[in-house]
Amino acid sequence: MSPDIDEARHPFLKGLSKHRGAPPTVVVIFGASGDLTARKLVPAIFNLGVDNLLPGEFHLIGFGRKPIADEDFRVMMDEAIAEHSRRPLNKEIWERVRQNMSYHSGGYDESAAFDSLAEKINQIEKDLGRDMQRMFYISTPPSVFEPIIENLGSSGMAQAHVHTKLASKVVIEKPFGRDLESARELNKVINGVFEEPQVYRIDHYLGKETVQDLLVQRFSNSIFEPLWNREYIDCVQITVAESLGVGSRGGYYDTSGALRDMIQNHTMQLVALTAMEPPVSLDPESIRDEKVKVIKAIQPLKLDVDGGDVVRARYTNGLVKGEPVKGYAEEQGIPEDSSTETYAAMRLAINNWRWQGVPFYIRSGKRMARRASEIAIQFKRPPGILFSEGDKFNVAANTMVISIQPDEGVTIVMNSKIPGLETRVRNL
Repeated sequence: MSPDIDEARHPFLKGLSKHRGAPPTVVVIFGASGDLTARKLVPAIFNLGVDNLLPGEFHLIGFGRKPIADEDFRVMMDEAIAEHSRRPLNKEIWERVRQNMSYHSGGYDESAAFDSLAEKINQIEKDLGRDMQRMFYISTPPSVFEPIIENLGSSGMAQAHVHTKLASKVVIEKPFGRDLESARELNKVINGVFEEPQVYRIDHYLGKETVQDLLVQRFSNSIFEPLWNREYIDCVQITVAESLGVGSRGGYYDTSGALRDMIQNHTMQLVALTAMEPPVSLDPESIRDEKVKVIKAIQPLKLDVDGGDVVRARYTNGLVKGEPVKGYAEEQGIPEDSSTETYAAMRLAINNWRWQGVPFYIRSGKRMARRASEIAIQFKRPPGILFSEGDKFNVAANTMVISIQPDEGVTIVMNSKIPGLETRVRNL
């Protein structure tokens, strides 16, 4: 909590962040009635409160097309935390956020709705008696990114307190454009409204603990880094598999597919973190620069039907745990003429000194046999000199498996002798 906030005037602030100097903040979530807000965003805000990392004066405004009363929105978020938070609901902590939470309805292309939102935030600042940092989180379909950004500019909210520590921020979820041309156009719109330090293009996959731990595993353990190259590694396999189908998200999913929904963002982030060189520091720009170098070194994909680098497929009807499930074409909201894939796999070649000749196999899909996100580093097999005769020597390649979800951790597969008088080998 900032030292100049009167605790007697705001007794509910007691116990919130005191050590980080976080400024008073109002967060506006566009698309607040959507799935991402309920499953990820609001539970994350609650957990920041549990960790004492929210600013002492914090307001949350949900924005969406659907009219919802303030109390109804609060109840929806209560239920979201109860169902999706990694920690049980702490009513005392949540109440501090809840009482400063409201809902604002309007169209994303309606300037009047943004003008009234600006008035609402201005009134919050007036009641508080000081300026607030404004954070706009865009959690909507990509088709309305541009009108939201343009209206944030025309309403004056994008420029609020600019060139100060309280300058407005905008957070943009993936997918960032549909292709290179649309991504460039979206950047043009953003840079016409916000200055670059105000903009956060994010991939929420990077918030996972195991993903953040990947740099630590690589660069703080001397037993790994000397082996992390083409001399010792045979291949790298990165899998992001989901056991569920598209469910009620068919209308959205059919516009993206596995390639746009998972491969070009989440999976490529894992490729970059696995293959990058050590950054000069842990600041965001240094890490980004090393990621960019790796991505630039990826060679163009061969798209031949036979012998190409890409496979696309989709799930059909069948049984899951003994129960019948629909195929993708029969799911709700899927057009009859859809050719969207639900599974995609690629073979990447990184043409640099460290990785030349080491294939990176990446894959992602829905309705897979099990839910799993993992990075498997397969090392080269030892020379078959001592343990090569017959089938009693089951010498396998050593593998390091970094599990991201659902079970986090690192597993190393090694060869070991089976107990007994005879020398027999197994891997475990």
